[in-house]
Amino acid sequence: MTEQPLTIAIDGPAASGKSTVGYKLANDLKFLYFDTGAMYRAITYLALDQGIAPTDGAALGALAERTLIEIEPPIREETDGRQYTVRVGAQDITWDIRHHLVDINVSAVAAHPAVRTALREQQRRIGLRGRCVMVGRDIGTAVLPEAPLKIYLDAAIEERARRRHDEALQRGQSGDYQMLLEAMKARDHYDSSRAEDPLRAAKDAHILNSDALSVDEVVGEILALAKKEMGLNRASCSSR
Repeated sequence: MTEQPLTIAIDGPAASGKSTVGYKLANDLKFLYFDTGAMYRAITYLALDQGIAPTDGAALGALAERTLIEIEPPIREETDGRQYTVRVGAQDITWDIRHHLVDINVSAVAAHPAVRTALREQQRRIGLRGRCVMVGRDIGTAVLPEAPLKIYLDAAIEERARRRHDEALQRGQSGDYQMLLEAMKARDHYDSSRAEDPLRAAKDAHILNSDALSVDEVVGEILALAKKEMGLNRASCSSR
């Protein structure tokens, strides 16, 4: 029997808290934090840089097939606030993938089946190494269904829109709550109804609602599940 990778899969809709929770959980366990959205952003950045249109599924799929993307933990010298490092060859594109043009185009790029197929294999390559908290929208169902612990983190859409609105205000940006709410409804519908790898909870996922829970409380619940189902805890991981 093949040994299961020590990987925790966290899925959920936008602003459910999965990135914040996943990052803290990975730090607590001394695991790699891997937000799979970074790979879609990387392909989007490279496509824009090379003049490939976000609508050109064939060219984008070929780009994803031939591009080796590595997601690594930050090294000690990298003190710019990054949660992970994204590399293509020797090129560090960690912050390039956060450009506003990438923000605008990444959803269209990620929707192409050829892109998702190619990047799914790259995500599996990293996830199967183990000691990884992998966050996304299709991890437990498509990318790493063999993960021994799957979490589907959810929250009411009004709460998720409020969080995004508060984040915008904290950054000094103006924000219209109602517009954010409507945009989130549209994103939820798109993610859950797309033909390729729709957003849904895996059959064996633990569904956690973060509406009334702090980040630490959600992380605590997942750590309890990790200890019960995987034999993991902070002490055992730090000594591995």
